[in-house]
Amino acid sequence: MSVLRKLLRPARRRLLLVVALLLSLTVGSAVSGVGAGPVRVAATALRARIPALTTLPAQPGGTPMSVTPSPTLAATGVITGPAAAPSPSPSATAAPVSVPPTGTIPLTRISSDPLTNPVTATTTAVSSTLGQHASEVEPDVYSVGGTTVAAFQVGRLYDGGSRATGWATRVGAGVWRHGLLPALTKDQTPPGPFDRLSDAVVTYDARHHTWLISSLAVTDRHGRVAQGTVVVSRSGDGVTWTGPYTVSAALPGSPSGFYDKDWITCDNTAASPYDGHCYAQWDRSGRHDVLLMSTSLDGGKTWSPAVAPAGTLLGLGGQPVVRPDGTVVVPALGERGAIIAYSSRDGGATWGAAVTVSVQRDHSVAGHMRMEPLPSAAVDGTGTVYVAWQDCRFEVRCAANDIVLSRSTDGVIWSSPTRVPIDPIGSGADHFIPGLGVDKTTAGAHARLALAYYDYPTALCLPATCQLDAGFISSTDGGATWSAPRQLAGPMPLSALAKTSLGAMVGDYIATTFSGGAAIPVLAVAVPSHVPGALDEAIYAAHIPLGTQTGAAPRLTGRGQTARAR
Repeated sequence: MSVLRKLLRPARRRLLLVVALLLSLTVGSAVSGVGAGPVRVAATALRARIPALTTLPAQPGGTPMSVTPSPTLAATGVITGPAAAPSPSPSATAAPVSVPPTGTIPLTRISSDPLTNPVTATTTAVSSTLGQHASEVEPDVYSVGGTTVAAFQVGRLYDGGSRATGWATRVGAGVWRHGLLPALTKDQTPPGPFDRLSDAVVTYDARHHTWLISSLAVTDRHGRVAQGTVVVSRSGDGVTWTGPYTVSAALPGSPSGFYDKDWITCDNTAASPYDGHCYAQWDRSGRHDVLLMSTSLDGGKTWSPAVAPAGTLLGLGGQPVVRPDGTVVVPALGERGAIIAYSSRDGGATWGAAVTVSVQRDHSVAGHMRMEPLPSAAVDGTGTVYVAWQDCRFEVRCAANDIVLSRSTDGVIWSSPTRVPIDPIGSGADHFIPGLGVDKTTAGAHARLALAYYDYPTALCLPATCQLDAGFISSTDGGATWSAPRQLAGPMPLSALAKTSLGAMVGDYIATTFSGGAAIPVLAVAVPSHVPGALDEAIYAAHIPLGTQTGAAPRLTGRGQTARAR
């Protein structure tokens, strides 16, 4: 399914570009883009299971190695073996810094690409020793207790993946440590077995006191992507990381051997019958994007054989979330553009058939921007699952994308999508790549939702004139009403972004989490570089206390704007 979409989307973008060019010639100038308190859940019990600092014990499966920083690619951490335990990884510390040009919310630069090599942004076959620097893209983020960990790609490659998986951990108010996961790629010290990395995702396993970062590790053949392996790196404190543990490896040389879009989550509810189960999701893109799942019961050290949901589902970008009763719900982009969801109610032993959340319609984003209309999912304290995605159904002739939201209390029956009112209908603004977060200490009519996103002020623009912004909007009543939107960053010219074969890139996804009642959106922001041919695209975070927001800002409603195409 994604292979076909990726073939068709460039043609749609080229058509849009021609239309925009003709319009610009016509007008003589290019189109520019200018009640009761919250429900509290078992947070106290969860905090009791989170040590302030945990050192992972020595793990089998590796030979003890010392870490020698390499001038090409410095590893952060050690490979653990029978006689070796992780030691603190060398890392840098990030202090708050504003982004020029900045939005209305202060941002902290939580990481920056430390790698260097010749820039070959237009090469169509880039080896693992070449990347675009400085570039960091596609972040995920997760919080538990007072710790927040983000994961992302570092040194993006033109034809897929990156040179490293980066991590950034919030260790204090506005202070982050960051580095690179060790022993993954061949040019690291110590070296790993892979050529490139992609799709970094992070979660926490409370039962085993372990942070997990999942990466799609790729092996090349003759300089081109050949085989995918889903791996996880483990940490007890979010700073010291082990070498990789294999979740699933595709068969070498098989035409169906490439994986895509991994995701990971864990059941952290002590009362759940499946407490401590962790779930990995990905798709086999060489087999028309067959969705696959695997389960770990030991903190990510070992994983069950890959299994497909009932009916051999095809899809992309599934994001599993776990309800307090142990039910795992996996929203994903399905066939023919539908948003689907499938579930497991037996701890990952079996996965049911998919239900349709909604038919999805999206407007092709201008400017040759890399884009897939993937869903972003989160769950509140009593198990209501929320899914957000970009959709043009509310706009006349599907002329631009809004962000829409659907919810379900069981993963089976879903509400009609409502429009998140970032801009008025017909404004011409285009919104895409949502990153949804829900405060798990709240629920139902008092659930606190936070949504980060990118947008163009004008949907119809050219690559040279598109202006990319990043925004934020929130709700304190489960999405019934929303705050006024606020700008996080921008405008950013597309020329400042990493180049890929599918367009300029900030990421196929971004993410938002909650910690201590504050929303923490994490996203890629680019600043035009003063060095010709160089980039300055890095990962940034904001810390936004929501409170109740009573009377603080205009409240906007999406009510009455339910699913109806125009």
